Amino acid sequence: MAPERGTWALSWHGVRTVAVLDLRQRVRSTRWMAALVVWFVVVGAVTWLTWVATDAAFGSSRDYGSTSSQVGPTIAGPAGPTVFGLIVFFVLFLGLLVSPTLSATAINGDRNAGTLATLQVTLLTPAEIAVGKLGASWVAALAFLVVSVPFLILALTAGGTPVLSVVVCLLVLALLLAVVCAIGLGFSALTARTSGSAVLTYVTVAGLSVISPMVFGLTVPAITTAEPVRVWNVPADFDWYAGEPPTCELTTQSMTRTHTERTWWLLAVNPFVIVADAAPGARSGTSGSGFDVLGGIRELVRDARTGPPTEINYCEGRFGTGGADSPVAQREPDRSVVWPWGLAVNLLLGAAGLATAVRRLTIPQRTLPRGTRVA
Repeated sequence: MAPERGTWALSWHGVRTVAVLDLRQRVRSTRWMAALVVWFVVVGAVTWLTWVATDAAFGSSRDYGSTSSQVGPTIAGPAGPTVFGLIVFFVLFLGLLVSPTLSATAINGDRNAGTLATLQVTLLTPAEIAVGKLGASWVAALAFLVVSVPFLILALTAGGTPVLSVVVCLLVLALLLAVVCAIGLGFSALTARTSGSAVLTYVTVAGLSVISPMVFGLTVPAITTAEPVRVWNVPADFDWYAGEPPTCELTTQSMTRTHTERTWWLLAVNPFVIVADAAPGARSGTSGSGFDVLGGIRELVRDARTGPPTEINYCEGRFGTGGADSPVAQREPDRSVVWPWGLAVNLLLGAAGLATAVRRLTIPQRTLPRGTRVA
């Protein structure tokens, strides 16, 4: 008699068995291959359109040459980060749309079909079933990501973006897709209908990617107050014709301040912010005519985390080398990374979804939704 195994017991053989069963069902479906082809065509078309639009917007150099074989625009280096950032965001956008469909029906779909009970009565533990189904969904999502790799490399050839950016962005995208798959798996175990679990997963994804920046913007009035601020400035009665440099003085003025350091975390959990903040910065000397999409978001989020300075120094660098020296140093903004905090929150949500799935797969189950098919 086989020894009894706990709910959370895991083995590579058990996880692999469940994952292979799920993947074989997906591969047999013609819609799976059609979805990959459509993904490839759509990402390719958007890459080309982005390339052309960026070339036209930033006036990059065109080299049509003297022969008819050279056709189409050529992106200059300064516009390269723009192309790369837009393609990365588009791939992430499509991934957030597709991933919920890969896992949101993994458990309740099998339960309705009467195949889940067959797995539950075997020696497989609930954890092995849940992790196996999560692994299958994640591998399917990674297949879409792999199809996008050629276009990310093509965007990299536009110049201005370090090669490490492709590696980092792919790793972060893979983790975020795993999170979405885990969330969908949790809702699939909680709800009886596949449509309900899919909707709940999409609502959660929308909350992280769309609603979070909206809430951040709506909270601005609540965190904006008029308060006294220490200001270093030149005295109002200073005689500028005296021939001597002025001496800065400290005054207190009432100013309107927006304390984004209280709500920056609403932006940090956003998947697009996580990718932008984790990606290495564009190479120096490449911001002449283009716009670094990832770098721009990175700077905005880190500035929001810093919040308004406690002191304002109008004397700093105002009078040149022969003028007054500032009595205080301007506070440097906090440039520490934000993405680990946001990624940690997303991973916790994914872990909660996986834990929920394991708990709901445990047998015997005390309560089941009305009309649920067991076997």
